[in-house]
Amino acid sequence: MHKVKNYFNLRNRLRKPDDYYYFCNSEIYEMLKKEVTIYEIAKLLNVSAATVSRGLKNHPSISKKTCTKIQETAKKLGYQSNALASSLRTSKSYTLGVIVPRLDSNFMSTVLAGMEKAAVEKGYHLIIMQSFETQEKEEKCAQLLFNHRVDGILVSTSSESDGMNHFSPFVKKNIPLLFFDRAPNGKHTFSSITINNRKAGYELTKLMIKNGSENILHITGNKRLLVYKERLDGFIQALKEFNIPFSPKMVWETKLGVEDGTNAAKKILTMKTLPDSIFVANDTCAIAITNYLQKKGIKIPGQIQVSGFNDDPFASLFTPQLTTVRYPGTEMGIVAVKSIIDLIKTKNKSPVKDILDFKLIVRESTDKIDTRLP
Repeated sequence: MHKVKNYFNLRNRLRKPDDYYYFCNSEIYEMLKKEVTIYEIAKLLNVSAATVSRGLKNHPSISKKTCTKIQETAKKLGYQSNALASSLRTSKSYTLGVIVPRLDSNFMSTVLAGMEKAAVEKGYHLIIMQSFETQEKEEKCAQLLFNHRVDGILVSTSSESDGMNHFSPFVKKNIPLLFFDRAPNGKHTFSSITINNRKAGYELTKLMIKNGSENILHITGNKRLLVYKERLDGFIQALKEFNIPFSPKMVWETKLGVEDGTNAAKKILTMKTLPDSIFVANDTCAIAITNYLQKKGIKIPGQIQVSGFNDDPFASLFTPQLTTVRYPGTEMGIVAVKSIIDLIKTKNKSPVKDILDFKLIVRESTDKIDTRLP
């Protein structure tokens, strides 16, 4: 009865007439019931195991016809490549670990699309994890990726990130570590791919000053992260250039979420003197602030100019359309993967420091202030 059941299960898997050859051959029939190895495929096709291994990978030294025959046979026999065994033999997993703050971000989606494209072209796979903007989860992600023996790790740090000790196992094992978009602040010498956040912060602030602002509020993220520190540095630089006094009280640190934006807007309305511009370090928070202020009768941009950062899709759909900074997300992902693979192959210990261009997107939210309004 057992053999009959196996017969029907096998017959249902067969698709082509010549597949019955595999069933009729008792040796092959026994193969189908257990884990198939490249040695068994080699014996069946009367070639070496090395030829099978290369043929499964479409190696140029193996003819296309032979590669096709090897792959078809492997598929029919239900062969599964043992990636773990291969990685133990070669000390390479051809896998890159990626840690992002959140996956529900348009910018991060474009970065990951670029990473996937570059990784596939180079024969690598990605393991993508998210920290949910917490230090604790980021630490767990790092440990899991280390245990999975990734060849390199790409990280955009969480908003709570404080210290890099959880990445020390990678450093000790000489596993390349590269930060993209959000890099740690301080005297770290890790590789990084970012944009010129200082210049972008300067250009946004300069735009609002030229449109009549003198009392600008800057709402930022975790200043321990280089991305937010540099945007603040650019903000201060523009104030200084136009002889506008800088006050630390006009810099508010938040987590830059929707709720944070709403709370910031409520706080703004309690200020003795309202700011005439608000430079927010991301679009999500900027739109939340604008939405709340408009509901309370504040004219945007008539009374207060507002700018964001990232150029999320809804920035151009909101009213008023939001002035922001456009990131080259796809390019950042491609450059990041190519850079870390180069570090893996060359074992180059010198850190990579790439700074990509950005584009200032000027929209309605930073039109000139109407001085006739109270």
